[in-house]
Formats: sequence, C-alpha cells, structure tokens
Amino acid sequence: MSARLVIIPTYNEIENIERVVRNIFSQRKGFHVLVVDDNSPDGTAEKVQELQAEFQEELFLEIRTQKSGLGTAYIHGFKWALQREYNFIFEMDADFSHNPNDLIRLYNACVKQKADVAIGSRYISGVNVVNWPMNRVLMSYFASEYVKFITRMNIQDTTAGFVCYRRKVLEKINLDTIQFVGYAFQIEMKFKAYLHKFNIVEVPVIFTDRTKGESKLSSNIISEAVFGVIKMKLKSWFGKEV
Repeated sequence: MSARLVIIPTYNEIENIERVVRNIFSQRKGFHVLVVDDNSPDGTAEKVQELQAEFQEELFLEIRTQKSGLGTAYIHGFKWALQREYNFIFEMDADFSHNPNDLIRLYNACVKQKADVAIGSRYISGVNVVNWPMNRVLMSYFASEYVKFITRMNIQDTTAGFVCYRRKVLEKINLDTIQFVGYAFQIEMKFKAYLHKFNIVEVPVIFTDRTKGESKLSSNIISEAVFGVIKMKLKSWFGKEV
C-alpha cells in the first residue's frame, strides 16, 4: 500500500480527470488517488469508474449526493484517508493548475525538510501564476497579504490549494470544527496547523490556470474569505479555534 494519497475534489471535470489521474500514476513515486465527486452531471464519476478497472488498487472514488463545497469535499477525503494507513495526504485540483510533477517536491519537503505541512506556493519566489488576468493575480496576492496581516502567519501563499499534510496534522486538527467550505477553507486549515505549531514549509510552484472546464470561484467564496478570516482570528484569541 502506498503511504501517499492525493485527494482530488471534482465537479464537472470530465475534460481533465483522466489526464490528471494518469499523470499522477506516471510519477516515479507511488501515489494513490481518491476522487471526491459531487455528483457531477457531466459524467466525471463514470469516467473515474472506467479508470478503476485499469487502476484497481490505486484509484478510489467517493460520490456525494450534491455540490457541497470544496472544503467539505476535502474533509470527506481526509476522514477517508485517516481510516486507512496513509501517512502523507495531498490536496490537489483536477484542472492542471497544480502540476502533478510537483507532488514529489511537496513530499520531499516533508521527508527531507521535516515539514508537517508542505505548501505549493505561488508567491514564495515572486508571483508564479500563468494565464490569470492581472486583476485576479492582484486579488489573490493581496488576499494572501491580508490574511498574513490578520493572522500573523508567516506564509506567503495562505490561500494555496496544493498542499501535503502529514497524517499527524489531520489527526490533531478537529476536522468537525472546520467552518469554511470555499476559498477560506484553505486559510483555515493552515491557520489551525499554525496554531498547533506544526512545521509549515512553502515550496515554489508555477500555478497555471485551467485551459479546460470552468472555474468554480464566486463572489460568495471571496466574501467568505474576507470576513471569515477576522472571525477566525477573534475566535483563536479565546482558544476556540483549534
């Protein structure tokens, strides 16, 4: 059994899912993949089921009944992983904005640099974003700066969604208390790891915006992050955040 599990939440990713799964399985380190699909009407789950015939021991699928948000998909995946023997659990998008070749770099950060949380960071060495319009680059960058200012975390890319967690991090964080389901979910997970004093390391990656399928970013997700961070910080002052 592999010690490494990549969790991929999906909703209407039929154009990307086969290619990303095959790319992950082509890496020189062995990874398992768990797809958490929110009942995609485009047949994403059916494509994964087809691939399972080829990758019977490495590819797993959990189908939820409705579109319930990125954060809850990852929580579902985390709990699934903790019921098994995985020691390194990865978050990764299905749309190739995260390069599967960087999975090994995140893993090595945990093994060689003793990271408990390894973040694929767009901003640790400049701004490494491809195919985003300038207004979105600026929004993402200043969102991370805003989060750093409020939380005092020394993390350059606080909203990054390409992450490797050691098992002990997910065991320590009370996953049932995670409040945010969208953009702010990534911030909340990093903040709780920070409060528990886990070693967080950023690995520079190049983020490439999707070329197939549609972005799931919305104004509601952004507002959740802006106002949620303040609420999250206030709760931490009273010891209610971890």
